[in-house]
Amino acid sequence: MKGAAKVTTKELMLGNQAFARGAYEAGCKVSAAYPGTPSTEISENIAKYDEIYSEWSPNEKVALEVAIGASISGVRALASMKHVGLNVAADPLFTASYTGVNGGLVIIVADDPGLYSSQNEQDTRAIARAAKVPVLEPSDSAEAKEFVKFAYELSEKYDTPVIIRSTTRLSHSQGLVELSDRIDIEDKPYNRDIAKYVMMPGNAKGRHLAVEKRELALIKDSCNFPINRVEYNDTKIGIITSGIPYQYVKEALPEVSVLKLGTVNPLPKGLIEEFASRVEKLYIVEELDPIIEEQVKSWGINAIGKEIFTVQGEYSANMLRKAIKGEDITYHAVEGIPNRPPILCPGCPHRSVYTILKKLKLHAAGDIGCYTLGAVAPLSVVDTTICMGASISTLHGIEKAKGKEYIKDWVAVIGDSTFLHTGVNSLINMVYNKSTGTVLILDNSTTGMTGHQDHAATGKTLKGEVTYAVDLEKLCRAIGVPNVYVVNAYDGKKLEQTIKEAVASDEIAVIIAQAPCVLLKKASITRKYYIDQEKCKKCGLCMKPGCPAKTKNENGDIVINETMCNGCSLCVDFCKFDAIKAIE
Repeated sequence: MKGAAKVTTKELMLGNQAFARGAYEAGCKVSAAYPGTPSTEISENIAKYDEIYSEWSPNEKVALEVAIGASISGVRALASMKHVGLNVAADPLFTASYTGVNGGLVIIVADDPGLYSSQNEQDTRAIARAAKVPVLEPSDSAEAKEFVKFAYELSEKYDTPVIIRSTTRLSHSQGLVELSDRIDIEDKPYNRDIAKYVMMPGNAKGRHLAVEKRELALIKDSCNFPINRVEYNDTKIGIITSGIPYQYVKEALPEVSVLKLGTVNPLPKGLIEEFASRVEKLYIVEELDPIIEEQVKSWGINAIGKEIFTVQGEYSANMLRKAIKGEDITYHAVEGIPNRPPILCPGCPHRSVYTILKKLKLHAAGDIGCYTLGAVAPLSVVDTTICMGASISTLHGIEKAKGKEYIKDWVAVIGDSTFLHTGVNSLINMVYNKSTGTVLILDNSTTGMTGHQDHAATGKTLKGEVTYAVDLEKLCRAIGVPNVYVVNAYDGKKLEQTIKEAVASDEIAVIIAQAPCVLLKKASITRKYYIDQEKCKKCGLCMKPGCPAKTKNENGDIVINETMCNGCSLCVDFCKFDAIKAIE
């Protein structure tokens, strides 16, 4: 109808959904990632767009290299990961900064202030600064989408990979996003350019000059980028901020002047200097490290930053009110709320394994996954957790330090996805360097901790297509492991005997403890259990594994919550009085 208003489609989206939508609208054609909270949903949502090839790669290094290859060929490409994943991808990142791009290359990295699901609290901006790669930081879901599109423009204009920094709060919060159509980007022609893409020393020297020239151009040009904006209000106080902290600033101090940075590396020096000159008192509000603060102060600008703000955890509006305005809001905690620490699910196959390890009084070098919970009571088996794949290397290091007899009191525990991520290399190292020790691969047929994503051994791709499934047993034998055992994780007697034999040996042993995660659809529950109170002696032995489906009433009766029981039968093995029965 003539004169009708244009219909605008808006959707409520998680930040991660918005990132995926931005990649789609920008004409991205290839996406690669390894799941990791809080970045996982980016790829899960990209997979819904048929126009984009998307995959779970074995690890973040491979994912970034896939995206680099796609970029060199002339298409827009994306890699996504969590902050510690960028450590794994650092090798190609630093060199891709030198080579530059052909088609646009964007890397979305989700930091985790507050350590909601991570082993450290590192700041991606520090790595990006070292790699001399530009970083954009959106503040809400709408910006998340638009910043991806802008990042591709920057990438192609300045011949550089571009990092978009997210955080847990942005990735997992929702906001309104205006949808646009996908733009069809013609593939750029590939022209053989040895000097640009082959980073041997002679070529790299020339490319380093290009990087430094690019850095200077970005510092100058970013002063006029639309994603960097000044909001002048009362100039008695000025705040430089970016990302999610911008939301806290606007809530706590709506009256102050704000320089909202969308570009956090390199910084728009001229814009910052102008803003600083127009306010009486300058604060810099940024989560984690003083990346902005240190640079601003190095230019001779007086500012208040980490003298009053923490370098740890998430910020909040109330924290800013207290630090800047001296307003202390008192909260009254609700009494009687029980502490609920993280715990393995009822029926989790890892609990069965750890119960046996504890019974045998073994130490475990741990890894990254649900099974890290084996470190806490009542299981208390895992002694170390460093990073993906480190369990096997740690075990090897202990063996080389303390000898064959000492290592018989230790095992390494690692998940199936983590094993394929970086554990394979470590196991090869054990074989190559004539180590001894026992490695348990806790094969639950999924990447469990991040929400049940497929991997190279599950037989399905990110798109849900059937593919070849890596046979973990054959893989271990192929790299030279002399003793490989495959055991049902719930078969306590066989598993215990196998572990005893393996740790007593003077050879490397790998035990693949198999049972699907109880939350997977394919993990069908065939039976549930109850406790016959007439036979129960209330000895509490069945409580030792710490299954949350089992509770003790005030009268001392131990009961099984039928709705929570997943039928693993671990408690049946503990009961010496035949008091735990299957529900008919």
